[in-house]
Amino acid sequence: MGIFWRRKKDDFISLGLSGADEARVEEPAQLTVEPSPVVAEPVVAEPVVIEPETVKPVEITSEQWADEAAKLFEPAKPSIQSSQPAAAKPALEAAVEEPVVEENFFSRFRKAVSATRENIATRIEDAVKGKKQIDEATLEELEEALIGADIGVQTTMEIIEDVRRQVNRQSLKDVDELKRVIKRHLLDILEKAEHARGVAAETAVGEDVRPYVMMVVGVNGTGKTTTIGKLAQRIKTDGYDVLICAADTFRAAASDQLAIWAERAGVPLIQQKQGTDPAAVLFDSLKSAKARNADVLIVDTAGRLHNKANLMAELEKMKRVAGREVQSAPHETLLVVDAVTGQNGLSQAREFMKAADVTGLVLTKLDGTAKGGIAVAIAKELNLPIRYCGIGEKADDLVVFDPKTYVDGLFE
Repeated sequence: MGIFWRRKKDDFISLGLSGADEARVEEPAQLTVEPSPVVAEPVVAEPVVIEPETVKPVEITSEQWADEAAKLFEPAKPSIQSSQPAAAKPALEAAVEEPVVEENFFSRFRKAVSATRENIATRIEDAVKGKKQIDEATLEELEEALIGADIGVQTTMEIIEDVRRQVNRQSLKDVDELKRVIKRHLLDILEKAEHARGVAAETAVGEDVRPYVMMVVGVNGTGKTTTIGKLAQRIKTDGYDVLICAADTFRAAASDQLAIWAERAGVPLIQQKQGTDPAAVLFDSLKSAKARNADVLIVDTAGRLHNKANLMAELEKMKRVAGREVQSAPHETLLVVDAVTGQNGLSQAREFMKAADVTGLVLTKLDGTAKGGIAVAIAKELNLPIRYCGIGEKADDLVVFDPKTYVDGLFE
């Protein structure tokens, strides 16, 4: 799974190279120090043979002195032998450990999208089972399967047309080739959305800008508060100082829920009484974050219904306050979308795009729906990167969204 969040280049390099190159750099330094006793061994041994008189005062024979002298140099030989495997061991362990981590991450992601996989892949296999070629009836069943997974009508029609062209050219003959065509379309959509607009990675902001301000928006019930708590815990685990701003003063329970998550993660929480101007809470939080020299400030916002007219004005005011206190803040505005809501989640995303300058998406509860194709529909229509997704209840079940892992999980 790798690093969850990073901004410091030195941290990324030291962790990303998995230790293999570091072992190769350290190894010559060890060899230059240890061989010195070995080279000196015959030189020191010569006086013992040529000048045996030195042993007479202590009444030790030359043979005994030679044996004792040889023992002094015995540790030098095994030290060289042991230094080589000691340097190579971290590289070997890193090489073995990395595939295990990647395998575990893929298996967890595959399990999270299992319901969607059954909804798509199983129906595709049923549609072509026992048929020698793909016909119009098969394409209709394929269309129903894709739309049923909330991939979206437009995306579905594009896939069907591409499949139809290849069938006419007789270049598409079996279910494996059909799955490859679908996977290629879905992966292209998700990868293009990552580079279209928005913020695809926190490394886009310079390391000298501090704190890194993340605003989180979304409708109540989508998992916004839980996402903030998990984000704080995961980022802190990666070695950064995190602060949470409870700027959702509209809902009484919001601050209480954040307080629980902040205590659990060991992260400071800045909050005020209910009804306080959210921009004022944000101002205090920014001042506190700068005083503490915090790396990251995560800002909770009002989760009222997305059709409220004053939401846009409130968010705009908060953005102005953040921009005055920290250069180019907020650096990210994440919209939390519940995957279970399907196309309704896409409607929410459209409305929030009007009210806030959303830079990325967080897709929650991906493990609890058979319509996980909504990730493709949102990426296709909004051209925004999906930054994170929830694949379980635990803190480490909030993971960085990886398009290839997601698409592979739908079919493998």
